[in-house]
Amino acid sequence: MRGAAHRVLIAVVALAATTLVPAHAAPSAAATPVPDRSVVTWAASADRLGEALSDRSYRLVLRTSAGGSGMRIRVSNAFGDRPLVIGSAYAGLRGSGARLIAGSNRKLRFDRASSVTLAPGEIRYSDPLPGRTEVGSDLAISLYVRAAGGPAAGHGMALQTSYATAGDHTAEERDDAYTEQVGSWFYLDAVSVDTGPGTGAVVTLGDSITDGWQSTTDKNLRWPDFLARRLHGTPGSTVQGVANAGISGNKVLADGAGQSALTRLDRDVLSLPGVRTVVLFEGVNDVKSHSGVTAAALTEGYRRIIDRAHAAGKCVVGATVLPYQGWSEWDPQGDAVRMEVNEWIRTSGAVDAVADFDKVLRSPYNPQRLLPTFDGGDHLHPNDKGMQAMADSIRLGDLECDGASGASPRGSR
Repeated sequence: MRGAAHRVLIAVVALAATTLVPAHAAPSAAATPVPDRSVVTWAASADRLGEALSDRSYRLVLRTSAGGSGMRIRVSNAFGDRPLVIGSAYAGLRGSGARLIAGSNRKLRFDRASSVTLAPGEIRYSDPLPGRTEVGSDLAISLYVRAAGGPAAGHGMALQTSYATAGDHTAEERDDAYTEQVGSWFYLDAVSVDTGPGTGAVVTLGDSITDGWQSTTDKNLRWPDFLARRLHGTPGSTVQGVANAGISGNKVLADGAGQSALTRLDRDVLSLPGVRTVVLFEGVNDVKSHSGVTAAALTEGYRRIIDRAHAAGKCVVGATVLPYQGWSEWDPQGDAVRMEVNEWIRTSGAVDAVADFDKVLRSPYNPQRLLPTFDGGDHLHPNDKGMQAMADSIRLGDLECDGASGASPRGSR
């Protein structure tokens, strides 16, 4: 965490919370936006996380991308079938483990109230917090769930250790009460900041590779994390926010591990504030599942995502599907579909730019396999080096989308 993050001030001001559309709303429904200058600084797409528990505190650890003022959190009951009561919520700077930096933990409010009740399917922003949240801050968002039941909403594979305990311990900066470690983010699906004019964000829409599987836990080494560090280290880059919308096992066309990319696009991508560009990197789970998905069906799914993103004023960078020979579900038929899909991504002109991850990570000796130096060991998921290679291969200029024209400038790295 950067030393400047110690200057974060997060006293509460009384401004209205923003409510978003439920998860079961029509996929084309638009979410009510937060203020124009808000930019998403962190996100983790929600899914069902088993049975919700009452009288429980969660201390959720995350790292910001964009810096700014007026931080808001977005809490989700997207998959709940009964009301969710968050009795209190706090935001602080993580020191180590569940311990916070002294004096950093401040109370969050929702429409001026210290608690909030979310109806089934509801998503809501907190009131903004004055003061600045720095780039690369390790935040600890503490939520006390007073009453809950039925399906819990959250992100299952965080690859980040967070903490839980019985009772309300959200205001505490010490870590004594937080004796339980958890590997998921519960009820929290986005954080945004006011960056001022001229700054935007990119959302990475994907599956377990984007979610970071096979990258090192607690080190923020997913490929979107590497991308965020590249953006912050590039003078003149106006894209600073990076939101990770990966869900392990996710598919473009079918629900299963999370709702399909088509179904969740509005909630997990287009509703996030400040988004200019979507990196679309899904398809391997559709192909390898032996469900009979054809290249024509998959590319039609891509077209629907691209069209909806363009209609919302976003650009789309299409990422080619990685090779996976050696994975238990590989077969020549599925690989033929993958290669046909990749050729479409490269040549169809449907996307505004291409991130050719397949070309970067495949073996030159066998293009159906990952290069061993990038293979996380299961022949499907890249390791930390592979994650960095993917992020390094993206032309940063492709993310600087001009939403009015629906085109992104090319060539800048």
